[in-house]
Amino acid sequence: MAERGFFITLEGGEGCGKTTQVPVVAEFFRKRGFEVVCTREPGGTKLAEQIRAVLLTKDPDEDLCDKSELLLMYAARAQLVETLIKPHLAQGKVVISDRFDLSTIAYQGAGRGIPLAEIAALRQVAIGDFAPDLTLLFDVPVATGMARMRARGHADRIEQAGPEFFARIYHGFMDYAQSHPEQVAIIDATGDIAQVSALVEQTLTQRLKL
Repeated sequence: MAERGFFITLEGGEGCGKTTQVPVVAEFFRKRGFEVVCTREPGGTKLAEQIRAVLLTKDPDEDLCDKSELLLMYAARAQLVETLIKPHLAQGKVVISDRFDLSTIAYQGAGRGIPLAEIAALRQVAIGDFAPDLTLLFDVPVATGMARMRARGHADRIEQAGPEFFARIYHGFMDYAQSHPEQVAIIDATGDIAQVSALVEQTLTQRLKL
């Protein structure tokens, strides 16, 4: 049986540049002989992508309440973990996910104000103790991230929230990272793409001893 692979997640607020760095992380592992699978949250499987559409599309007739948002996030995550992530890890592959559970702590916890104890209880039902081997948290000031988001154009349902919401999210991410330094590596994402990519590769090398 193949040795279990690595599960790496990229996290951060809107406009932090994490999605741009997914191919950089993938190439880092491919150069070292790993097979790589890239995915995203919410989504990543056929059913989870259908849930993503509900989560990110604003319905003019009915607002999605915060608790429904949380439950749908974990429904999509449970499907992704059980049908895609775990099977590939068991085959010795590296799985890289654009967002994972830390986004729920930041967005639904800090952002929406849902108690972290309730989130933890739901997490236990959905994915148990399953967790990434390493999370890269891309750190940019809220104003910078929002300016980048506006420059992209179309905003989904969650991205349409106001600056106070995103400020709470930022602090949610940073508070968790600072209290879990062994799990989360903070990446200064204020530089250009090449500078951030270099920091990503340096961090992966140091943290994973590769």
